[in-house]
Amino acid sequence: MALSLLDGNETTALGASAAGCKFFAGYPITPATSIFNVMLNLLPQKGGVCMQGEDEIASIGYCLGASMAGLKSMTATSGPGISLYSENISFALGSEIPIVIVNVQRLGPSTGSATKGADGDIQFLRWGSSSGLPVIVLAPVDAADCYILTKQAFNLAEKYRCPVFIASNKEIALTKESVDLNLLEKPEIIERKLFAGKQEEKFMPFAVKKGADTPEFLPIGFKGRLARQTSSTHGENGYITIDVSEIENTQNRLKHKIEANIDSFTYFEEVNTKNSDTLIIAYGITARAAKTAVSILKKDNISASVLILKTLWPVPEKLIKEKAEKFNNIVVIEMNKGQYIKEIERILCGKKIKFFGQMNGVLIEPEQISEVIKNG
Repeated sequence: MALSLLDGNETTALGASAAGCKFFAGYPITPATSIFNVMLNLLPQKGGVCMQGEDEIASIGYCLGASMAGLKSMTATSGPGISLYSENISFALGSEIPIVIVNVQRLGPSTGSATKGADGDIQFLRWGSSSGLPVIVLAPVDAADCYILTKQAFNLAEKYRCPVFIASNKEIALTKESVDLNLLEKPEIIERKLFAGKQEEKFMPFAVKKGADTPEFLPIGFKGRLARQTSSTHGENGYITIDVSEIENTQNRLKHKIEANIDSFTYFEEVNTKNSDTLIIAYGITARAAKTAVSILKKDNISASVLILKTLWPVPEKLIKEKAEKFNNIVVIEMNKGQYIKEIERILCGKKIKFFGQMNGVLIEPEQISEVIKNG
């Protein structure tokens, strides 16, 4: 057994490298900076590039350019940086540019507290870009998860040609844990589907073959072939269009390719306790406290189960409905003032749902969760 003492930022970087990431750009920001530091050591050894942008906007812009040139790309920041990324996130959505974006969340709003954690960006990650089109957001629980989910994030970014977020947290990112990378899940690495046409065939950068979800890809400047990109509404040929039917078809496809495939990337963990009538739903660092709370409750002869969501967006509605069906009491725990609870209430309308949230820079403790359940 090859145990290593690693934190979530280190395993995120190692997961990115294992997934084939060849480009990283970022701007120093607590608590995400150490991802940049590790990538600076990893990428040059593999012929990759790691660079510091002059600010957050430039950093994600560099990543999109590298991705358009065919490189698997990643950037990492925290809440203030995610706010600045917004316009380029929209660009990645509309022009189908794969990118992995790590958000090591800290207490906000605004500059907030750089050294205290929170899960305050959960709604912003889903809705913080123009158009309202869906994105993919994965939420790790610990350092091992950071490694696995980062590899999955690259696979999803390449397969669906979209931005994929890792919703990490200061506590996950900077807490050292014993991790054996050799024992962790090793998903098959997915590569972007390249245009297979002959040299004389005209390349249509946004043409989608029947039965496919995304267009085939050619890097910018590949063997002298024209690969047009634009942030404006466009047709299959990449030229700007104001044709209503073309625009609608593209919008529908961008929505459908993510939402229709949610069952294939619904990641979760559960703790099933016999004869329990209460289900705790949690994600991220708080899910660890929820698992410990179950053990505390058991000592008082109170049974509770836990559903840990690791895919947050699109909402895994089918999973949530199935796992919550047999429970009369649902308790949602979040390290914020109530963000994902809105989705749970929408999906489980009619069930008794209780919420406990806290956003003061302090972790939610297992004892707090157990008291919420004891008090009904």
